[in-house]
Amino acid sequence: MRVTFALAALAAAASAIPTELRERQDGQNSKPCPKKPLVTAEKLKEDITIKKLVKGAQQLEDFAYSYPARNRIMGGKAHEDTVNWLKKELESTSYYDVTLQPFSNYVMLNGTLNTFTIGGRAINSTIFEYSNSTAGLVTAPVVVVSNLGCAASDYPAAVAGSIVLISRGSCEFGLKSALAGGAGAVAAIIYNNAPGSISATLGPPPRPEGSYVATVSLLQAEGLALVAQIQGGANVTASLDVLTDVQVITTNNVLATSKCGDKSNQLWLGAHTDSVGAGPGINDDGSGTVGILNVAKSLAKYNVKNAVSFGFWSGEESGLLGSTYFVESLSPEAALKIRAYLNFDMIASPNYVHQIYDGDGSAYGLSGPAGSADIEAFFEGYFKDLNIPSNATEFNGRSDYGPFLDANIPAGGTTTGADEIKTVAEQAIWGGVAGEILDQNYHQAADNVTNLNQDAWLLHSRGIAAAVAHYATSWEGFPVRTPVGNGTAKRSVRTEVRKGVQGAKRSIKLL
Repeated sequence: MRVTFALAALAAAASAIPTELRERQDGQNSKPCPKKPLVTAEKLKEDITIKKLVKGAQQLEDFAYSYPARNRIMGGKAHEDTVNWLKKELESTSYYDVTLQPFSNYVMLNGTLNTFTIGGRAINSTIFEYSNSTAGLVTAPVVVVSNLGCAASDYPAAVAGSIVLISRGSCEFGLKSALAGGAGAVAAIIYNNAPGSISATLGPPPRPEGSYVATVSLLQAEGLALVAQIQGGANVTASLDVLTDVQVITTNNVLATSKCGDKSNQLWLGAHTDSVGAGPGINDDGSGTVGILNVAKSLAKYNVKNAVSFGFWSGEESGLLGSTYFVESLSPEAALKIRAYLNFDMIASPNYVHQIYDGDGSAYGLSGPAGSADIEAFFEGYFKDLNIPSNATEFNGRSDYGPFLDANIPAGGTTTGADEIKTVAEQAIWGGVAGEILDQNYHQAADNVTNLNQDAWLLHSRGIAAAVAHYATSWEGFPVRTPVGNGTAKRSVRTEVRKGVQGAKRSIKLL
């Protein structure tokens, strides 16, 4: 692993918030709105067409396919093209104050799995993001760790010089890899605890437990068979050659706030602009990016009473980096001016469901701050009015809404699903294929324009438009934001709860 330390850049980015952004956060950059008709849900929804959505998705795919890597990872050229395009598109409306918000963090610019064999048999696998490189081809015995590998005591003395075998579950992938490295292992194999493959991140380094080792994935059945073989007394050897390039880079969130509307009562919407390294990320999350961009461009035709802001977040795939940086950069006063945040991540899944974040906690027992239940109810009404079934999805910090929840900002949104497996009951409701994941191309090269479900995408994009029109004109009945404790919008006690929830995007990517 080649790590370039850019401490000065990190320090500068951590402290530097553009003056224009500071002014907008303090509500001092309000300008009169041109004489335009007040936005209505019907008019704004009519402006959103599948032709416009597909055109935007094709542009994102073209950015990715312009470079050999064919992805839009944070820090890559195609991601930079995405950011610049979004800024240009938003500025062209003359309706928004548009700002690039820079921040610096680690990114794995390249990861190559040259060799991975177990007992001489080649294994189909993926590298965990932020993995360390091996020193060329490493051949070593495979040692099964105790329990789930979440504590240093789970790693016996025999781990030193070995390749450890660890089950997924209970704690972060990064903790398992760091503990393995701290115990002297040369590499780690993490096998799934459910059917399907793993495409995940260890989370940005460094970790106090130790340095990451080269970490690769294994299917559940293969992992369990290997555990049984080793525990039965067999000596198993694996060979691994991993080459990664991890560097500190500076990337940008794109922030846009309407020049008109009450900036003390802002509606924020967001989607993430980066993909994983495996593919262009056109559903994950080009669908959300293009969806909110089209709503933003259409909104420019209308007047609003409450300011509407859009956040296009970088670094979601590496651990919600951009949205976390934005929220943590807000002053307590600026945070209180955000009445609600709406997130849209993967809204065109081919094996789709229509799901709404469980803001009131009635389905999964984990609710959001006051106002989150109102957002859930709004989207329930949207689908009900169209006579289209919808259900709740767990509100656990799976995507960029997580940092907003942690800061006690009401949040919500919709999704069509990621790598959850469609049930027979869900197939009966929405069709599709039971037993397969909701996006069969999740974190794969085939996450491109041809595999988007256009009907689901248009439905959810028009739902975004309906929500914007609603909250841009009135917060009537919506809970008023109030300071917490000593007057600061301190982080929610729900943060640690969400980090431990199995099945969350944090869990999918970090656990």
